[in-house]
Amino acid sequence: MIFGKKIKELREEHGLLQRHLCAALEIDTPMYSKIERGERKAKRSQIPIMAKLFEVDEKKLLTIWLADKVLDTVADEDEVMGDAILYAQTVINSHK
Repeated sequence: MIFGKKIKELREEHGLLQRHLCAALEIDTPMYSKIERGERKAKRSQIPIMAKLFEVDEKKLLTIWLADKVLDTVADEDEVMGDAILYAQTVINSHK
């Protein structure tokens, strides 16, 4: 849901209509609307297009997109969510 909220915020800041994004992403308005509402996930291949339209760093937008996927994965694991994220962070840090 954080990704959808962020792209809606960016779209509104730039005065873009949903239909402008739909045309650039080659999707229909209902599908784009679902992405903004967090009911559907954007494709990885759509991130560079959005970053260019919103004039933001692609890596930053990709980070938010990926964080949203991680949070969605652990959403129903209240008891171990934090531990799982910390463990993943430890593994990531060990590969640097």
